[in-house]
Amino acid sequence: MAPREAAIVNLDAGSVTRHCGHIGMKGVAMKRKLIEVALPLEAINRESAREKSIRHGHPSTLHLWWARRPLAACRAVLFAQLVDDPSAHPDKFPTEEDQAKERRRLFDIIEKLVVWENTNDEALLKQAHEEIAKCFDGKPPAILDPFAGGGSIPLEAKRLGLAAYASDLNPLPVLLNTVMLELVDRFGRLKPISGGIATSPAQALAADVRHYASLLEQRVKAKVGHLYPRRPGGGEPLVYFWARSVTCPNPACGVEVPLVGAWRASARRGSEAFFRPVLAPDGTSFDVEVVQARGPEPDGTMRRTGGRCPACETAIPLRYIKNEGLAGRLRVRMLAVQERHGRSRVFVPATEKDREVTGIEPPECDWLDAALSTHPQYMAPPRYGLTTFRDLFLSRQLAVLDAFVQELHAIRDLVARDAAAAGLRSDGIRYSDEVISTR
Repeated sequence: MAPREAAIVNLDAGSVTRHCGHIGMKGVAMKRKLIEVALPLEAINRESAREKSIRHGHPSTLHLWWARRPLAACRAVLFAQLVDDPSAHPDKFPTEEDQAKERRRLFDIIEKLVVWENTNDEALLKQAHEEIAKCFDGKPPAILDPFAGGGSIPLEAKRLGLAAYASDLNPLPVLLNTVMLELVDRFGRLKPISGGIATSPAQALAADVRHYASLLEQRVKAKVGHLYPRRPGGGEPLVYFWARSVTCPNPACGVEVPLVGAWRASARRGSEAFFRPVLAPDGTSFDVEVVQARGPEPDGTMRRTGGRCPACETAIPLRYIKNEGLAGRLRVRMLAVQERHGRSRVFVPATEKDREVTGIEPPECDWLDAALSTHPQYMAPPRYGLTTFRDLFLSRQLAVLDAFVQELHAIRDLVARDAAAAGLRSDGIRYSDEVISTR
C-alpha cells in the first residue's frame, strides 16, 4: 500500500494537521482557519478532475506514481488550512455580512489558484503567499511531509512560497521529490551549461536535462536501433507483445501454450482491438489474429490458479507451470507488434522474421547477475525459476539496457566537463550527478 500523502507538520510547534484543524505556533494564538468553515469545492473538484488530462509540464509525466494527489486540491487545501477565516477576526469583520464578503475574496484567490494555467502566475502566487504570511505575523510555518509519495503536497507548498521538506521510506519518491523540490534551488543559474539562455533557474535545469537526454537517446539508438527494424511496408514499431509459454501437459497435445491473462490489445474508444489465439501453421505453437472490434474477447489462458490449453482444453495446474520454470522449460513467444503509420497505430501479428531479430547473443552484463529476493510477499519470479535480474529480460532487452548503462556513464562524464567549463565547482553534490538522476 502506498504511504499516505496527507501529513502537514508545523516545524515550529510540532503540531500535526491532516487537511483540517489548527496550526499552532509558539506565541501565536490558535485561530479558526478558512478550511474549517467553507471551501469553493465546485471549483476545486472541477480543476482537480481536469488535471487528469493534462500531460505537458505535469509531475505525473516524470513518473506515474499511484494515488497521486491532484495539485489543484493540494494547493487549495494548503492555502485554506493556513489562512484565517474572517470569523477569527471580529475586530476587522464584526458582522456576518463583512465576514461573508471577506470569505468571498479569499474564495476568489482559491478559484484562481486551482486553475492549471495559473500555476506559474508569479503575481497570483505572491498574493497567496502574502495572505498566508499575514496570518502568522509574516513568518509562515514550514511544511513537512514525511511520506511524500509523488510529492504533490510539498511541491504546492513550495509554489506558495513556503519552506517545504519531503521524505519517504521508498527511494523512488525520495528521488522524485529531490528533483522537484531541491535541484533548482541547489543550482540556481540562469544559463544552461549546454548553451542557450533561460528565463529562470528551473528552465535552465530543464534545458540541460532535455539536451543531455536527447544525446543519450541518439547514442543508444545508434548502437541498438538496428535491432528494431521496420518490416517491409510496415510502420515504426512501438510495442512488442510477448507471453511466457509452457508445453501443454496433455501428451496427446504438447502444444506450446502462451500464458495470457487477457487478449485485449486496446480499450481506447474507437480503436478497440483484441487478439484471438490461432494454431501456428506447424501446429506446435500459437500465433494470434488481430480483431479490430470491441469484443467479445476470447478467454485468457492464465488465471491465478493455473492455465488452460486453447487447443485441447486441458487444465494446466499452477504447480505444473512453476515446475516447468524451475526446470528451465519456461519459454517466451512474441505474439504481435503495434506499429505507427502516420498518426494511426495498428496491431499486426508477429512473424518468424520478427522473432529472429530478437535471437541475438545477450551482452555480458555482470550488473544484472544479482539475485532476486525470494521474499514470498514481494517477489514471484524465483518461484518460476527466474532467479536473477537477467532472467527477467530477453536478449534484445538486455542489449538495450546495456547500451543505456554504457552511454549513461559517457554522458555523465560529458556533463561534468561542460559543468566545469561553465564554472560550476565539483565540490559537494556534482551537477553531473543531479542532471543524470533526473532521467
